[in-house]
Amino acid sequence: MNLDKATLQFLENLNKNNNRDWFLDHKPTYEKARNNVKSFFQEVHSKLEEHDEIEKSKMMRIYRDVRFSHDKTPYKAHFSNSYTRLGASLRGGYFLQIRPGGSFLAGGFWEPNKEDLFRIRKEIEQDASEIRAILKDIDFQKHFGASFHSLSELKTAPRGFDKNHKDVDLLRKKGFIAMKKFTDKQVLDKRFAAQVNESFIALRPFFNLFSDILTTNLNGESIL
Repeated sequence: MNLDKATLQFLENLNKNNNRDWFLDHKPTYEKARNNVKSFFQEVHSKLEEHDEIEKSKMMRIYRDVRFSHDKTPYKAHFSNSYTRLGASLRGGYFLQIRPGGSFLAGGFWEPNKEDLFRIRKEIEQDASEIRAILKDIDFQKHFGASFHSLSELKTAPRGFDKNHKDVDLLRKKGFIAMKKFTDKQVLDKRFAAQVNESFIALRPFFNLFSDILTTNLNGESIL
């Protein structure tokens, strides 16, 4: 299943004409693009199921909620999908966005709740060597580079943690996300679904470690 060039063209045109009249006039083109991307997301889901357990796959709506946003354009100029892992013991989630000039995949922990974030920080405070090992892993770096992204970070160590801790760069993070960007040429390549899957496979050591952290206490005892 390949993504069509016409799908990217629709999104590019939508970005230039982000209004209800234009969208309604091009609704059949939208439906065709949406079906193309939906089938692609389903193929990625099938590939994920070959090596992970997925509880839910969700394609995001193209309609924007503008009630609390400064950006009042009514539509998202991209398609995106999230994949949720199954059960309390399998932590982390996968994400894929298709956008002309801005396609990417990501995986990890976007905005962990305060209990999970505190547990991760306590692990870092005690011993961050295993987390550092993930960032130094050759396969991880091949796909995601040598650092985690975070939607936001503190300016210093969180309250109750040493601001001079040797791993304060990790302690400051409010999320732990691995991200990989793709060019439009890569998105339209017939191997794109396989390439996405290869990147998702490379996330597993990261997911396995954080799943272990979030399902145990600091003594390594299960809390499930």
